[in-house]
Formats: sequence, structure tokens, C-alpha cells
Amino acid sequence: MKRSTADFGLTEEQKMIRESVLCLLEKVMPHEKIQELDEARQFPFEAYDGLAKAGWLGLPHEQVYGGSDGSYKDLAIFVETAAYHNAQLASAYLTTVIYGGMQIKYGASAQLKSEIMPGLIAGDIRLALCITEPETGSDVASIRTKAVRDGDEYLISGQKVYITCAHVAHHLVVATKTERDAAHKGITLFLVDVRTPGITIRPLKGLGRRMIHTNEVYFDEVRVPASRMLGELNGGWKALMRGLNLERLCLSAAACGNMMKIIDYSRDFAIERKQFGNRISSYQAIAHKFADMQIMSESAKVMTHRVADMLDAGESPTMETAMAKVLATENNSRCADMGIQIMGGAGYMMEHEMQMYFRDARVGSIGGGTSEIMRSIIAKQMKL
Repeated sequence: MKRSTADFGLTEEQKMIRESVLCLLEKVMPHEKIQELDEARQFPFEAYDGLAKAGWLGLPHEQVYGGSDGSYKDLAIFVETAAYHNAQLASAYLTTVIYGGMQIKYGASAQLKSEIMPGLIAGDIRLALCITEPETGSDVASIRTKAVRDGDEYLISGQKVYITCAHVAHHLVVATKTERDAAHKGITLFLVDVRTPGITIRPLKGLGRRMIHTNEVYFDEVRVPASRMLGELNGGWKALMRGLNLERLCLSAAACGNMMKIIDYSRDFAIERKQFGNRISSYQAIAHKFADMQIMSESAKVMTHRVADMLDAGESPTMETAMAKVLATENNSRCADMGIQIMGGAGYMMEHEMQMYFRDARVGSIGGGTSEIMRSIIAKQMKL
């Protein structure tokens, strides 16, 4: 990260997080490897294992299981930094550590936590969160995947779609309906071992995020012990809502990191590229694009860091996290588009990373709650 503002307002420990994570990722995931994995649509196992061995998977988790009990701001800085190196790796981290891991942390029994958390922190257990279905995306209360009690077990049947990293997961956190007509009051979460008979996982091919692509997941009367219920029966909605502010913080931080990378990458190109005898960065038309990108990046980062501070202070900043997600993810897409424009034909070519940044950024305003849903949340918080 080349700009002097990158570390402003951070503690010495948070500056060390940024420095050590960047140093580690440059070793375990060099840029030529990133393009190779993206082209092959292969999960970044080596980089993920590198983060695990260095203890980063335990950053937000309890020390009793090997974690660090890090703050929200610590987590935001880590995610921002990881996404600066590669947004897909940051998403792979979040899928297990946050989206699935936080449901284990707050919803699993003591016995189940003891079974899962040490392996998760060590990198031996990966998770995926299964919510979205073919006919239900933003409308989570209308999911149809059902779980029916059968003695000491539940039978799960249904279909999930766009499930990130399910193809490399060891366990799935699955949102089911245990009361068919109860809307959000009938949702229950279960932890399901992917080796259980009746589960089929089919990878999908998306525009971007090709290393950690999404999947369809089918459940055909999958037997799950009642002991692997996460939280209370019909308490899944509350559990999912509890994690939304953290999810939006992390998505915002990832978008901020990616923006910083886009600016640095396109700036290096613009300084070296000459047209009409001058560096293209010397032309106002190009320089103003960089100025706009810098404004978008810094404003999103300030908002994201503020949200992290609010969460650390014990606030519940529903409106602010929604604002941060809209600002960061939409600015990320705009920056990626401008980066391609600055680089011209080179930015459009697969030999350069800019096209990957463009493809990877686009899902930001869709996943984790669309920008339209975020704006509805903001309006509701404004009593409109």
C-alpha cells in the first residue's frame, strides 16, 4: 500500500497486522500464482493454509480454542489488507471464519464448538453458509429447504444456490424451515457434514471470483443429528440478523482493500505508459480519474473504519453498516471500471490483473444484501 494515509489512525498493533499480512501473502500467493489460480478456477489452498499457520483464522475467535479475541477494527484492517493482495482470498477467509464461523461461535453447543473451532482456526475445517435458494435471495424468510424431525435427527430436503466455497467446505451451515408457514419465525440453522449421504454439490461458473466460485447444493433427505442444531429451534432468523453488521463491515473492508490495489496497479501502469512523448499520468484527463478514485477509496475507508469503531464501542450501527457497504462496494466497481479506462486496451486483456479486479468487484453490490436492500434498510432507519 503506497499511500501515506493507509496507516493513519491505526494502533501500532494494527500497523503490524497490515505489514505482516502483506509480507506473508506476497510469499504464499505471488501475483503470477493469482492469475494462474483464477484462470484454472482453483481454490487458493496454499495461501489459505499460510494464513492458518500464521494464526490469522483465529483473529476474531476465542483464545480457548486457539484464537486471538481480536477487535472489530483489527478484523477490518486484516480483511482490507488481505483484499488489497487479492479480494478472492479475503472472501475465502470470510466464508469460513465469519459467515460460518460466527454461527458456530454463538450458536453451537459447547461440545460442538470444541469439535469444530480448533480445526477451523488451524485451517483443517472449512465452512460454507447456505441461505440463498433459486426463488429466495433477499427474501430470506421465504426459504423452502425444510427440516423435519425424525427421532433424534432431522431430515433436510431442498436446494441452495450461489453458495460460496461449498465445493471445498467440510461442513455447511444450512438455513432451513422447521415451521413451514411461520416466515422468519420458522427458520432453524444446522451444521451439516458434507460427507452425509444425500448431499450433492455442483459448481457454478460466474463472471468473477473464479477461485472461490459459487455452487448449487442439493439436500435429499439428509439426516442430521438434532445436536448439530445451531441456536434454538426456530431461532435461525435472529441468529442470521445478529451477524449482519459484522458481515457488512467485512464486505466494506474487502472493497476498500481492492480499491487501494486498483489505484496502485493502474498508477504504476500510467507512470510507465507514454503517449505523445509523455507519461499518460501527466495528462489531466488521466490525473483527474486518479483523483476521483482516491476520493472514492478514502471516503469508503473512513466510513468503514468508523463502523468498526462503533461496533467495538458496543453500538449497533445498522444504518451505518448499510451505508458503508453501499459506498464501498459501489465505489469499488467504479474504480475498477476507471482502472480499465486508464489502462486502455491493456486493462481489457487477460494478461493484466485489471480485468480480474473489474470482474471480482461487480458482485460486491449484490452479495451480502444488494445495494437496493441496503438503501431500503437505510430509509427504514430514517423512519421513512
